[in-house]
Amino acid sequence: MRALIVALGFLTRLPLPRVEVSEHDWAASIRCYPLAGLILGAIVAAAGALAGSRDPWLGALAALVSWAAITGALHLDGLSDLADALGAAHGDRARLLRVLAEPQVGSFGVVAITLQLLTKLVLLHALPPGGWWTLPLVAAAARAGPLAWARWLPPLKPGLGATLAGAVRARDLAGWSALLLGAGALQPALLAALPLIGLYGWWLKRRLGGINGDAHGAGVELVETGLLVIVVALG
Repeated sequence: MRALIVALGFLTRLPLPRVEVSEHDWAASIRCYPLAGLILGAIVAAAGALAGSRDPWLGALAALVSWAAITGALHLDGLSDLADALGAAHGDRARLLRVLAEPQVGSFGVVAITLQLLTKLVLLHALPPGGWWTLPLVAAAARAGPLAWARWLPPLKPGLGATLAGAVRARDLAGWSALLLGAGALQPALLAALPLIGLYGWWLKRRLGGINGDAHGAGVELVETGLLVIVVALG
């Protein structure tokens, strides 16, 4: 329960009881990220279903606003920073890493956030009838990604990525992978989660050579969107 509260406290803006945690406890909370995603997705789905009973576009907007508000746009910020770094790199890895570390948001970041929000809005509107129930599964599956990336990719520098690197155990990956495959029986689109997570990790290895907090956040956003695309495509 402590690990779940810490995970929710980091990944969301939900009101939670205060708990005293060590750095080890905080790093170990990554094992509960998918469970935190399940809770987040359930709230987003409830907001979308409630507003969607009045109008489908209103439901999509309510779900999108809830998604951004509950997460505090945490993952969108990572996507923005990664887009700025890639846009400014011009093939220079040192420049890419330097821009990635800067807090300012540039034009590439603004475009990335805008396109991401528009894409999610359209996909939420295009969910098949009764499709709101898939959102908790999508949010949970996407948050299994950081476990794999923290385990497989070296941290780019001391910080979030370095702290999480040693907290993920092989049995954590095996357990969540098995659950994802089992969830594929409920929603076949979830069978694409592991390939999407692996593809993004492979791309990070080639392009950045490792991972940091921003790359984790961007990956969560991209995997969520990829899964929503497949949910809509499968109907």
